[in-house]
Amino acid sequence: MTPLEPLYEVDRGESVVLPPELASLYGRFQFPRPRGRPYVIANFVSTLDGIVAFSEPGHTGGAPISGSNEHDRMVMGLLRAVADAVLVGAGTLRSGPEHLWTAPHIYPELTDSYRALRSSLGKSDPPVNVIITARGEIDPSSRLFQSSDVPVLIVTSTEGLKRIRALGVPQSVQTVAIQDSVRLNARSILDAVGRVVPSHLLLVEGGPHLLADFFAESCLDEQFLTLAPQVAGRNGSGERPGLVAGRTFAPEHPLWGTLVSVKRGGSHLFLRYAFSPKAERE
Repeated sequence: MTPLEPLYEVDRGESVVLPPELASLYGRFQFPRPRGRPYVIANFVSTLDGIVAFSEPGHTGGAPISGSNEHDRMVMGLLRAVADAVLVGAGTLRSGPEHLWTAPHIYPELTDSYRALRSSLGKSDPPVNVIITARGEIDPSSRLFQSSDVPVLIVTSTEGLKRIRALGVPQSVQTVAIQDSVRLNARSILDAVGRVVPSHLLLVEGGPHLLADFFAESCLDEQFLTLAPQVAGRNGSGERPGLVAGRTFAPEHPLWGTLVSVKRGGSHLFLRYAFSPKAERE
């Protein structure tokens, strides 16, 4: 794999010292200084026409979108390696029941570098995998729940908690109920995670409905977006969601990001946008 080519970058605060192999492949990696709360980032891959997931059996997850791109998997691993927790919705879990949201799982070739990075940041364990499910609609046989290699937290509603308990999820899986509503709000999710997981950096990896909630409540600080050079198309026969789903912002309340980084790996572009909290935008 060739190193990513930096096309545009602005100063983002403190540099994260990467192990030599990661530093060579990714280049400069910075995050703003802590502000007394967890810094929340998201990472998605999209086609040129804005599709982030297919609903067709056998074509779920990000691999069909990116073309199983090696640079994309390297970046996914890097972001997981620095995160204290990775947040995913139950739909994302159902689309990848064998997946573990850790750096070595997505790009095992750099396992040693990812582990060295986590160790240098004082993070000895893998990031906590946080599953968001208001209704408690999970499969307890999913690898994530049966594996003892990854700490897991389920954030759900009071009704969802009853359902999860009835399913017989292993005792090693922590579960917390935060609301009675069938749609959990982003701030309550962050508060619940913060009570269980001491966090400086949280990573949201899906899906589009969960990301929409984080945007709607001004809970997202940065969006990492891999732009894959394919056009997928839509014909209305199946769901092919974009980056966010279930909410609209523009034209009444558009959310504008600030471009802070562009890197190129072959024909794939790796974009990074900063989003200000609502109070800073007004």
